[in-house]
Amino acid sequence: MTEIVKIPSAILKKGTTSVPEKDILSGKYADLIEEMRAAMKEHNGIGLAANQLGHNVSIFVIDKKTADAYEKPDVYINPEVTEYSNDADEIEEGCLSVPQYYIPISRSKKVKLKALSETGEKLKIKARGFLARVFQHETDHLNGITIKDRHGK
Repeated sequence: MTEIVKIPSAILKKGTTSVPEKDILSGKYADLIEEMRAAMKEHNGIGLAANQLGHNVSIFVIDKKTADAYEKPDVYINPEVTEYSNDADEIEEGCLSVPQYYIPISRSKKVKLKALSETGEKLKIKARGFLARVFQHETDHLNGITIKDRHGK
């Protein structure tokens, strides 16, 4: 079974490094992306950030069923939430890097996200509800924030 990095590992506390577009186009991260998809599925995750597998790069994947349900891609490279709605809700979240820990987290109901696809295509996505929550959770990971850090905010 693929090992998921757990808190208090230092890699989960620091922001990840942007991926150069030429490296995406050359396929440098194709194996990592496949490893991330497999590890997420293996651990029954909904999303997984590269630093959760010990790679300090700005990539996350989301569950294929979730991606298909929203008609969105399942891979996001150099993602950035560019807009958060003021309208928020609080829902219990868990995290593969924080086992057996579930806590209500307040997040915006709608976000706008920009990223690159696994083929280097520019993505601009509006997300709401569950998908918006997943985007915020995974983007937090890439920024060195876990649900433990969000608790009480």
